[in-house]
Amino acid sequence: MSKKQKLKKTLVEQILDKAKIEHTGLAINALESNSLPVDISRSDIYKTLALIGDKTGPVIGILPLTEHLSEKKLAKVSGNKKVSMIPQKDLQKTTGYIHGANNPVGIWQNKKFPIFIDSIALEHDFIVCSAGEVGRSIKIAPKVLADFVHAQFVEIRE
Repeated sequence: MSKKQKLKKTLVEQILDKAKIEHTGLAINALESNSLPVDISRSDIYKTLALIGDKTGPVIGILPLTEHLSEKKLAKVSGNKKVSMIPQKDLQKTTGYIHGANNPVGIWQNKKFPIFIDSIALEHDFIVCSAGEVGRSIKIAPKVLADFVHAQFVEIRE
């Protein structure tokens, strides 16, 4: 019975384990506040947004669920004149993940797209982001994540 209780690690968690990157795997629905662990608030949860730049191609923006992305700011820091969200129908073929499962670790491992994390993350000991499957997340130190996926901290929220 206890084997059923134990969650199988996602590919993202396996990648982090192999690289000896400290993180905690979570099974949470980020959209339901009442299902969050006591030590995690909605502002700790970060969304991974995939956009396409007019000069560079795909770029990834990561910011709190509670914030709105400034496409203008992301375009500027990524070397584009403008960026726009990748249409949902093209998301999986571009990033390898479906809507709600995009994550910086998997995208970096497979695609090496430039990744930008909002600088507000530096104010926190940890952030929670997708672990590559809907309903699965990882809790990780922002600097550790950024180092692993070669991300830059910049202000990209409105």
